[in-house]
Amino acid sequence: MDNPEHPSYEGGRNIAMKVPPHQWSQTVAFYRDTLGLRELGNPFDSGPQSVGFAFGANRLWIDRVPGMSQAELWLQVTTADTAAAAGHLAAAGVHRCDEIEPLDGDSAYWVTNPAAIVHLVSEPDPV
Repeated sequence: MDNPEHPSYEGGRNIAMKVPPHQWSQTVAFYRDTLGLRELGNPFDSGPQSVGFAFGANRLWIDRVPGMSQAELWLQVTTADTAAAAGHLAAAGVHRCDEIEPLDGDSAYWVTNPAAIVHLVSEPDPV
């Protein structure tokens, strides 16, 4: 059970590669055609145009993001109590950045680490 003052965290299964439009099709083709990774259906109603691939135990999402000049990797961190985690992260000086991309639902949110790598904080995915 999580301690509200210090919730437990784990790496999530989702990795998002945010790619500029001029590189998106070729990047998708690299994972689908060159590497032959299995393509996943996109279960999300919000966010950018995206294609997912089975990436070992993880899911790699290739998102087409207008306005970007170079690709970025975004990671997922999971916790059983996202509200307690929000308090813990805020107390540690970590700021939310929910405006960067809309999310379905109310419990998940975005933060960045000190190196500006975006992390989705959410509940664990159902198994």
